[in-house]
Amino acid sequence: MEGRRSIRSWGPWALVFFPLVAGVYGVDFNYPAVFNFGDSNSDSGNLVAGVGDRLEPPNGQTFFKRPSGRFCDGRLIVDFLMDAMDLPLLNAYLEAIGVPNFNKGSNFAAAGSTVLPATAASVCPFSFGIQVAQFLRFKSHVLELLGGKFDKFLPRSDYFHQGLYMFDIGQNDLAGAFYSKTEDQVIASIPVILAEFETGIKKLHEEGARRFWIHNTGPLGCLAQNIAKFGTDPSKLDELGCVGSHNRAAKLFNLQLHALCKKLSGSFTDANVTYVDIFSIKLDLIANYTRYGFEQPIQVCCGNGGAPLNYDSRISCGQTKDLNGTAVTVKACQDPSEYVNWDGIHYTEAANRHVSNQILTGKYSDPPFSDKMPFLLKLKF
Repeated sequence: MEGRRSIRSWGPWALVFFPLVAGVYGVDFNYPAVFNFGDSNSDSGNLVAGVGDRLEPPNGQTFFKRPSGRFCDGRLIVDFLMDAMDLPLLNAYLEAIGVPNFNKGSNFAAAGSTVLPATAASVCPFSFGIQVAQFLRFKSHVLELLGGKFDKFLPRSDYFHQGLYMFDIGQNDLAGAFYSKTEDQVIASIPVILAEFETGIKKLHEEGARRFWIHNTGPLGCLAQNIAKFGTDPSKLDELGCVGSHNRAAKLFNLQLHALCKKLSGSFTDANVTYVDIFSIKLDLIANYTRYGFEQPIQVCCGNGGAPLNYDSRISCGQTKDLNGTAVTVKACQDPSEYVNWDGIHYTEAANRHVSNQILTGKYSDPPFSDKMPFLLKLKF
């Protein structure tokens, strides 16, 4: 599998040793397979493959040495978590080139995805409901093919029951809504978004899913894309330079998502539901970036326009366009590991590694597992 490395090869940023133990507050890192759902935070190539989108260098430069379908200079949080579980990086469900191997699971996440059904104006047609439908087809087709010559590429039938189901989605529902709605209207839409999410989770449970790992959404107001659009008035920014309205909406979304996870945990008496507080991890990173060895918490590595944001909505990382009569190519900064943000929306591999390390401490999860998991964790300081 391309990019496969053991956790001991993560380099100077982190060295994580932990035994694969079961029955720790419902957390078990000895999963035979992982099925992932989400947006660009965990997309390993579905949007690129599914709609013929194109990513140009320097995307992928840090680890894959070429664009890998990920909106990042290297690996995503899901990649580091797969590595920590001693599993291969997940293949995108829609990627047909390269003889994809789905033996250890599949990735259904697609950049631009929303929880709510896509509209004609949506960046991506593969909303959460579509991803769940894709999984159902995937499972049905796998069960039909098992017992033949393709077995080595397919998950075993019991993997669908024993596997881990991971989710990181909702960011685009909130961020996109701010373009046409007030803060109060965005907040009022949260129950509708989460009702759709609950419907999808229940469908997966009906299909045998029993282990759910759900990330909340990050501090949207700290993304350069949102600051450039909604933070031109300094009074709209908080003490970190982030857009207050977006972070308030994200916090309320996360409170209600947490409540939903508690509800599902009570309803699914035969399942484990783990809620992971990504918001707190990312906000701490932005607030205390120097402590973790970063130099730029908000400014974009692969962007255009220079300080303070180095973000230009007219042109994306790796693109070449004519701007005001001048040909402009968006290139990466000299050292992406010094930056938290890669392209104005997504994090760098270095930041994703940090977030993954924090997740693996167990203290940001509910139920927590930090007091039961004997980690040895060295972070970059």
